[in-house]
Amino acid sequence: MDRATLVRIVRLTFNEETISEFEDLYAEHSPAIALRKGCLGVELVTDLRNPYVRATISRWEDEESLNEYRKSELFGVVWPATKNLFTARPEVWSYLLPEG
Repeated sequence: MDRATLVRIVRLTFNEETISEFEDLYAEHSPAIALRKGCLGVELVTDLRNPYVRATISRWEDEESLNEYRKSELFGVVWPATKNLFTARPEVWSYLLPEG
């Protein structure tokens, strides 16, 4: 079986007062996330119809790599700071992207 990449999509909803703070957090921490062992990249996209909704799309070598990041000190800084800015509960999806 070919190796598959784990794609994690997290949809985040903010408001006019919190969106800029989130974007600053993302700009500050996304390079370090991208350098985590097993991370193949991380992107931020904006919802087509709602300017206060973002989604992060990260690609990981495997679920273990993602879970190691989720246990890391970096995640322990980024996630609580991000959670404080939400105006709706985040939505999370994980997919496998086949390679080769």
